[in-house]
Amino acid sequence: MKKLAPWLTVLAFTVWVACGKPSKADDSEPDPEVVTPTLTEIREQLVDKNATDETAALFYNLRTMAEEHILFGHQDATKRGVDNPNTEWANEAHLPTISTEKSDVRTVTGAYPAVYGHDFNHISGFFDPGNSWFAYEKQIARQLTIEAYDRGGVNTYCWHYANPVSKESFYWSESPVKAVSRILPGGDHHEVYKISLETIAEYARSLVGADGKPVPVIFRPFHEFDGDWFWWGRAHCTAEEYKALYRFTVEYLRDELDVRNFLYAWSPDRNFNTESQYIERYPGDDYVDLVGMDNYGDLQSATTLAAAAQKMKIVSDFAEQHRKVAALTETGLSNLTQADWYTTVLLKALRLRPVKLAYALVWANRKDAFWTPYQNHPAAADFRAFKADSYILFGDETPAMYKLP
Repeated sequence: MKKLAPWLTVLAFTVWVACGKPSKADDSEPDPEVVTPTLTEIREQLVDKNATDETAALFYNLRTMAEEHILFGHQDATKRGVDNPNTEWANEAHLPTISTEKSDVRTVTGAYPAVYGHDFNHISGFFDPGNSWFAYEKQIARQLTIEAYDRGGVNTYCWHYANPVSKESFYWSESPVKAVSRILPGGDHHEVYKISLETIAEYARSLVGADGKPVPVIFRPFHEFDGDWFWWGRAHCTAEEYKALYRFTVEYLRDELDVRNFLYAWSPDRNFNTESQYIERYPGDDYVDLVGMDNYGDLQSATTLAAAAQKMKIVSDFAEQHRKVAALTETGLSNLTQADWYTTVLLKALRLRPVKLAYALVWANRKDAFWTPYQNHPAAADFRAFKADSYILFGDETPAMYKLP
């Protein structure tokens, strides 16, 4: 039996608009009529007022679902993984062919994750477009994204974007060249940046599901900007430069390149303790559909659960006040060195404070660092117990995300 029954009763439209339960002067008064907002009404809440029907429906369903549940996500869920401590697998051109239906999460639990994480790093960057390895990367990413959509999953893309000035690593330590000011309008590398966005737009248009509809994508550019490890980090640009870069990115994709299947996500790392610190580099409600947080450090053990939960509460409350979706956009414990991490750390942190988060996503599995257990790993039973919790939804428990109830 699916665990979704409570939220399939659609929220009243008054709740959708006000983001809170209407008060009643008299307990004897009847509840307001339950009405689903129209797609036109939903689009008024979006960054893109011309978003596709499926994209608008996804936004609405993520928000309403978060009232009762949270989706589980996995980066590169069907792209790569590990079979055991010594053997990894991947859908990559230089490796043996692997079924695109393979998933470590599915192997251990019998179900796919509900959210699939991807990356634009090998799709839009600085490499020979004729290189067969990169051509394969684009082809397989497209296939896996479409297949995830066809089975009802949610797709989100981050962008580990190589420095557009040096055309080298996205890590500041490997390419310490300031770039943000130089790719803004008027900068000497602005046209370089526009070409990268044009590549993303072309790719976005190529994502078409079996139903003939554009596949919605949650696009999360320039994440973890409150740290210094990426070239777009706090120490390498001003707050106004960062916000200008994020705004231009949205405007160019939406207004110039007519991308209509994106929801726009914004997520720092965990370097905040108050709402004012959290939103220091927030580009504004007109540019963001989903607010989130990447947090690995506060979720390494039970000793820091309170700190993690408090930051989730800040994110959730801000989303509620500004009519956005909220999410824990990255987290995890590398190699699951604590066998009961999923139930005693992640699940407890998610439940510690009243929050409304649409999903929590753990990072990709590789032999040297994996974030979901392989079969017979000491954490496998705990991972299955995590899935069985009524609050957590995997791919076999999510409803139709791309149409209104």
